[in-house]
Amino acid sequence: MTTPLLSLTWTDHVTGRQGFLVVDRLVRGVSSGGLRMREGCTLDEVTGLARGMTMKEALHYDPEGRYIPLGGAKGGIDCDPRDPAAYGILVRFLRATGPYVESFWTTGEDLGLTQDLVDRAATEAGLVSSIQAVYPLLDDETAARRRLAEAFAVEVDGIGLDELAGGCGVAESVLAALDRAGVPYAGTRVAVQGLGTMGGATARFLARAGLHVVAVADIKGTIANPAGLDVEALLAGRDAYGTVDRAVLRPGDRELPGDAWLSADAEVLVPAAVSYAIDASNQGRITARWIVEAANMPVLPAAEALLAARGVTVLPDVVVNSATNAWWWWTLFGDIGADAEEAFAHTRRAMRALVELMLARAEADGSSPRAAAHAIVADRLPVIAERFGWYR
Repeated sequence: MTTPLLSLTWTDHVTGRQGFLVVDRLVRGVSSGGLRMREGCTLDEVTGLARGMTMKEALHYDPEGRYIPLGGAKGGIDCDPRDPAAYGILVRFLRATGPYVESFWTTGEDLGLTQDLVDRAATEAGLVSSIQAVYPLLDDETAARRRLAEAFAVEVDGIGLDELAGGCGVAESVLAALDRAGVPYAGTRVAVQGLGTMGGATARFLARAGLHVVAVADIKGTIANPAGLDVEALLAGRDAYGTVDRAVLRPGDRELPGDAWLSADAEVLVPAAVSYAIDASNQGRITARWIVEAANMPVLPAAEALLAARGVTVLPDVVVNSATNAWWWWTLFGDIGADAEEAFAHTRRAMRALVELMLARAEADGSSPRAAAHAIVADRLPVIAERFGWYR
């Protein structure tokens, strides 16, 4: 592990709440990484997330593409996003970190925050955009910004394309793993922790591919149905934080404790909410064959080792949820247009190729998928550094 290029802690003078910014490294003078807000967020957490962003950027390097990887970074604020003071804290954090956003940190929504909220707070903080640091790298800034704005305006069955892109990537990761194992989609059962931006979109794509989503968990608890849940009804009945209105449940749906998703009778678990959800103390409850990390850092290393010993495969976050970040840059740099089908097709091709490369590397090396992903990054970073340079 390398020492981050920049690590800072900010204390809000109004509430005493703390925020963190970590820049792992710069490529072409710029870094990329979202801003999360959650109670209990720490500097160590943000540091790990920033390092993960460096990996995600490198994994999507395509010498033939217009999108050239950036460095990795991350921001975090220790506050419950439902707190009445949360928006004011967000504005003050962005105002304090404004010089970094203006010069080398591009950011956007992450856990606890929506892009609309980040955009509104950035404007109030006096910023042109939360991604303005990347504008000097664009061939045609006006056209690029218009293309991204148009893409954010696209909706598919009531959900924005920006929300769906990441879930499409997670779902394709699941499908690629099933295909490699020769497991049919029909009848394969899935449990999803979190029905927010990432979890909700993932559940939709998997259900439409023919898998049975048998359990979903939100802040109120777990909703389960062994025959399969009505994913569209649950999505239509959720609030801005991914909490489902229980009035939309069907007679066969059951309400269970919040952690019941862990022991769901399913082949695939998709943790899509908080970090550190699966640890050494609760991993023994899992009977699934695959854990697909839609959230950032949901499986702790000790738990992953125990799971591997039991034959459970963990597909790592740095690959699985990387399409969210990549979609922004594919669109902004012009690899894809503001069109849902084009975005989904590009995402599926890129994610399937990446997952298949990772799993083949893991098999060849006799390693875990996570170790294989790290090995792929280790191969690509020197190439990126030689061509574009970095600061670390």
